[in-house]
Parts: sequence; structure tokens; C-alpha cells
Amino acid sequence: MTLLRDDLIQLRAIEPEDLDVLYRWENNADWWEVGDTLAPFSKYVLREYIAESHRDIYDLKQLRLIIEHRKDQKAAGLMDLFNFDPHHSRAAMGMLVDPAYQHQGIGRRALKLTLEYGFSFLKLHQLYVHIPAQNTASLQLFLTNGFEIQGTLKDWLHTTEGYKDVLVLQRIRAQEKKRD
Repeated sequence: MTLLRDDLIQLRAIEPEDLDVLYRWENNADWWEVGDTLAPFSKYVLREYIAESHRDIYDLKQLRLIIEHRKDQKAAGLMDLFNFDPHHSRAAMGMLVDPAYQHQGIGRRALKLTLEYGFSFLKLHQLYVHIPAQNTASLQLFLTNGFEIQGTLKDWLHTTEGYKDVLVLQRIRAQEKKRD
């Protein structure tokens, strides 16, 4: 497997041609309550974001990649590494898979590629994620890929249905076997 690509998907830099799909995803108010978005993004702001996205993770402390379906060469989602801390060798993760591409194994593949990139190329010691407790699909995805629940943030998300708990999951890079 090549870094950031397998036979179905590739993780790639954001391109100016991604503006319309980013605009649609970022302005989907149904997803705002699991993030920090409180208002829509303009196309101008997103254009500026794309123009600055060439800066590296050490500069921005974030890396956002498009999950591209290789067969149709369309954006199928986003993979984020953020809160990057080079001193402590850790980063948070976030993922969005467009509803049109869900239930096709794309999230699992994107997670696997990101873990490989984070642990082997960036030399991270750990990756962590915050997942709403009721999001069983995401919990299952991360748990089956070596993440462990480390705690619960009570009433962490204010939603239209009231406050919701968030689970903190963490995966620590497997230690190399000591050679005698």
C-alpha cells in the first residue's frame, strides 16, 4: 500500500476545485452540533482557507485532507488531524464521510491510511478522538481499529435534544519489539 492511498481511496490535499463540496459540507447545519461551528461559512472564507492549506501541519497545527474515491475521482469526505502537538507527539482526529459514500468501507480505509501516516510518517506517539456517545457507528469504527475509551465528557455537546455526552478515545502507537 502506498502512503495515503489504497485501491479504493486516496487522501489528498484540498484543491480549489473542492470549494463547492466544502461549502456544502461546512454549511450543513445538521453537523454543526458535533463541532464548533455556530454560523455558515462564506465561499470567500473557504477560498481563503483553501489558499492557505498549502502550509504544513507544523505551521498550522492542523492537516485537512480530502478523502477521494479513486474510481470516480470525487470527494467522498474529509479527514482532519488537528490540535497537533509536536512536543508531546499527539494529534486529534476528525472524519466526515459524505452520506452518498457511507456504508462502503471508505471511513475504515481512510482511518487506516491516516493511522499509518500519523504513526509512521509523522512519528506520532498517539492519536485521539472525541465521539458523541450515541454515535455507535463511529464508536465501532474507532474501537475496531485499536482505539480505547479513556473517559466520558459529561454534557459536552449542547444539541437541540439537550446536552449529550462525548467519549474520548485514544490510540497509542504500538511499541517496536525489542531485538535481542
